Amino acid sequence: MAKYMLIMRATDESFANFTSVDFTEILEAMGKFNDELIRAGVLLAAEGLDDANNGVVVDFTGETPVVTDGPYGETKELFNGYYILDVASIQEAVEWAKRAPMTAGSKTEIRRVPSIDEFPQDNVWIQKERAWREQTGQL
Repeated sequence: MAKYMLIMRATDESFANFTSVDFTEILEAMGKFNDELIRAGVLLAAEGLDDANNGVVVDFTGETPVVTDGPYGETKELFNGYYILDVASIQEAVEWAKRAPMTAGSKTEIRRVPSIDEFPQDNVWIQKERAWREQTGQL
């Protein structure tokens, strides 16, 4: 099994479509999908994100970091939430993503989350992180 992150991305079209759907319907559809993931035993985490207008960006392109209040970037650069699934393959993650109740125009990016075991185990920082993960029940 491996962890995969499903990154839910909006577009101008999906934002427009989202505003025409009753929020109760959205909660019902997402709740049913989340329940499927839970019953299948593949859901590790899932969160929606607040409006980008309430966020900030720390930009490291210059000599010193610059903080910019939202909104920032173009809609296509934003993501609205994520799932972390523990599944056998990227193909299985794709199948789950295709079942997500997203508004028309939305996109989902899928990326594998490397395990701590894939990093050099003789590195002091990896050892410290492993100890923290073990202490907090993450390993």
